[in-house]
Amino acid sequence: MARGHARDETSAGGVVFRVDEGRPVYLLIRDSYQNWGFPKGHLESGELPEDAALREVTEETGLADLALRGAIETIDWFFRFRGQLIHKVCHFYLMETAESTTSPQRAEGITACRWVEFGDAQELISYANAREVLRRAQEIVVESSTSA
Repeated sequence: MARGHARDETSAGGVVFRVDEGRPVYLLIRDSYQNWGFPKGHLESGELPEDAALREVTEETGLADLALRGAIETIDWFFRFRGQLIHKVCHFYLMETAESTTSPQRAEGITACRWVEFGDAQELISYANAREVLRRAQEIVVESSTSA
């Protein structure tokens, strides 16, 4: 497959956590294909990835009180959409919130939001690259909580 003919798309998203009874829990969303993952979406013209990530998380989950804790990882993959090869690059950022009430953006096909502990999240997440992003996020959260 000639990757040179792919259209580049850039997205940004967030791994949101909150501390519940002393332990981090992570926010997963379920998309219209019934896959569990993280809120993410396209960058708007001139938008910085971290701003896009915060905007997309707020839009898709209803969470407004988000604190950006830093970049986690940038992942990329190839897929076909309507016959066109797409090269997708997605920047993921770690975010913390004290809010627990979510409001899935049904207009965008978000069918559910769920707070889960790391182990459960690893089992629920549909894609291996997203599980790897969660693993990195967990490392950052654990390191920051032990050094605090």
